Amino acid sequence: MKRAGLYLLAALAALLIALPLLLMLLNSLKSSAEVQGGFLALPRDPSVAAWRQAWAQLSGSFGASLMLAVPAVLLSAGFAAVNGFVLCKVRFRGERWVGLALVLAFFLPIKVYLLPLAITMARLGLERSLPLLIAIHVIYSLPLALFFRNHFLAFPDELLQAARLDGAGFWRLLWRVVLPLSKPIFVVVLILQFTTIWNEYLFGLVFGPDGARPITAALAQLSAQTETGARAYPLEMAAALLAAAPTLVVYLLAGRHFTRGLVAGAVKG
Repeated sequence: MKRAGLYLLAALAALLIALPLLLMLLNSLKSSAEVQGGFLALPRDPSVAAWRQAWAQLSGSFGASLMLAVPAVLLSAGFAAVNGFVLCKVRFRGERWVGLALVLAFFLPIKVYLLPLAITMARLGLERSLPLLIAIHVIYSLPLALFFRNHFLAFPDELLQAARLDGAGFWRLLWRVVLPLSKPIFVVVLILQFTTIWNEYLFGLVFGPDGARPITAALAQLSAQTETGARAYPLEMAAALLAAAPTLVVYLLAGRHFTRGLVAGAVKG
């Protein structure tokens, strides 16, 4: 009986969390007049016209976001793993100050970086482009090294010393020994980075090229266009669901690994 109550409570919580998405999905299948006539009602004549229109307007930005997110996520996670290992297992002068700087940078809001990045970009004569946006995201993600550093603290030094005695250098040690034992925290960082970069708005708006802006900037532009006339609620909801789909898919496919990674990091830390 107690277990049944827990299952019922979990089901109610899941329904409460999923309710906004369900309402958005139902209303994206209505006409604008039908949405205004009854937001909570079921669609009388479901139509995917809003979805077709949303995809026609966002397909280019969707592809641009994929071309941005995939390399930026892989590069930032790779740099974070290397830097975290250096901070944890390599002794050098000023390592504490480097760690403190990363901690401070981790908590700085993204708006703090906009003006220095814009000034630097202007003085270097760099134009807005996708490679520049990827580089900015990788630089902004350097504090992720702290995730790996805390994870690597649990690695026994004897294991690393044994690998060094077998002739393993820095890169071989990292690639053959450290990273294979760090899959849980690597998955956590990949999921966090993909979600962050995919949903990021300001960098994409300021530094993204006009012809290939990320999905969030295109979504904001679409919403602003609909505000100038009659509100196209089905179009906005379909566009928002399209923009959120990749992150939802990532969590559905890798959510279990994400939870295991967090738990493993908590136990080892």
